[in-house]
Amino acid sequence: MRAPSAREEFPALRPGPDGARPVYLDSACMSLVPRPVLRAMEEYYSDYPGCAGRSLHRFAEEVGRRYEGARDAFARYLGRSDPRGVVFVRNATEAINLVGEGIRWKRGDRVLISDREHNSNLIVWQRLAAERGIRIDVLPLSDGGEFDGDELDRRLADGVRLVSLFHVSNLDGRTLPAREICERSHDRGAWVLLDGCQAAPHRPIDADRIGVDFYAVSAHKMLGPTGTGVLAAAPGPLAELRPLLTGGETVEWSTLDAHALRPSPYRFEAGLQNYAGVIGAHAGVQYLERVGAEAIESTERSVNDRVTRALGDVERVKLLGPRDPRDRPSIFAFSLDGIDPHDAAVFLDEGHRVMVRSGMHCVHSFYAARGLPGNVRASFYLYNDADDADALVRGVEELLARVPPGRSPSGTSAGTGSGRARRAAGRPPVAGSKGAAARSARPPRRAGLGRAGSAAGSG
Repeated sequence: MRAPSAREEFPALRPGPDGARPVYLDSACMSLVPRPVLRAMEEYYSDYPGCAGRSLHRFAEEVGRRYEGARDAFARYLGRSDPRGVVFVRNATEAINLVGEGIRWKRGDRVLISDREHNSNLIVWQRLAAERGIRIDVLPLSDGGEFDGDELDRRLADGVRLVSLFHVSNLDGRTLPAREICERSHDRGAWVLLDGCQAAPHRPIDADRIGVDFYAVSAHKMLGPTGTGVLAAAPGPLAELRPLLTGGETVEWSTLDAHALRPSPYRFEAGLQNYAGVIGAHAGVQYLERVGAEAIESTERSVNDRVTRALGDVERVKLLGPRDPRDRPSIFAFSLDGIDPHDAAVFLDEGHRVMVRSGMHCVHSFYAARGLPGNVRASFYLYNDADDADALVRGVEELLARVPPGRSPSGTSAGTGSGRARRAAGRPPVAGSKGAAARSARPPRRAGLGRAGSAAGSG
């Protein structure tokens, strides 16, 4: 299967009633779901809706077989030779919390993070610092994407128990040298946890070769359903963790005053599991394997290169992160001089059917440290193509033409002289909007901003 031809497999990308096709450039937040994944989940509920490992009838047996098949598939896809290190969780956030809460910390133990981590890899450590007295050290990263291994060594010299970093940044798409980080950290006696949410959907992962102790991913970023993720751990470090939850399915036996936990990974999978989600996530992994990592990377780089060549040198477009799209193939993060990022996102959506992310992308600490209001992030995946790139470019160019330079970064208006914006050709107005261009102020009540509503919709 060639990645560019995969678009038709995604129902969400079908043309609207007016024949216009949506342009989805927010896969770093959540990927779209192809039909094979939807079918796999429906089959669970319609054909074998049982509980794995509890009953002995045919439904239960079939669920158990497919659930463990999914475990084997994720182990293979993430490069773990032992599937017993694969723990199913709700998402990477839960996987990171499982590690954070599972380590038997001593007061004064240190965890090392970077200065631009997702909240999922920050807040848990702040809570542990407040409750258990661990210390958080911060590794500064360059704005251009270069990695300073010597600086890592200097931080490790202070005595670090866990290094917890992103593999690929959701902020600007840069990649950290995972194997080098693991080697340097292990030389100093530290475990390594990598947030693989922005890496695993886009490239081959060989966790055993990298040497990483814990690797966290969310299936909803790799064609799977929401509420499903994986912690792919090395068996030794995993066995030392204290389970985050206990109860049904985690014990070999129990009495009124004692119990014995099952071995890994089952001791970490408490209660009835999200069988439909895990089976759907497995179908997503199979889909990615059929397309192939080479085709995925080629598609993303082609689209990103097209956007970067068109917008990278525009004076009012400020790129975040490495300038070379080869160093950030799946992400084009930018701000527009004089235009609020939320206004830009609404303009692109309502005027050009281009869906992007705006705000602080769950990396509030990065923007707060620099006094920035956020930015716009376009992220690419296997179903994007040159037409999507061109739609983004046209939308940005039109917005810049409508808003003069030097305007306040908040409260922009891209309306025409009459104050009403011109709609994109052939597109009906969005319900409740004043036009398809930009709002005269940021839209705090717009549907869908609920969870992103903190810090002016900047989550």
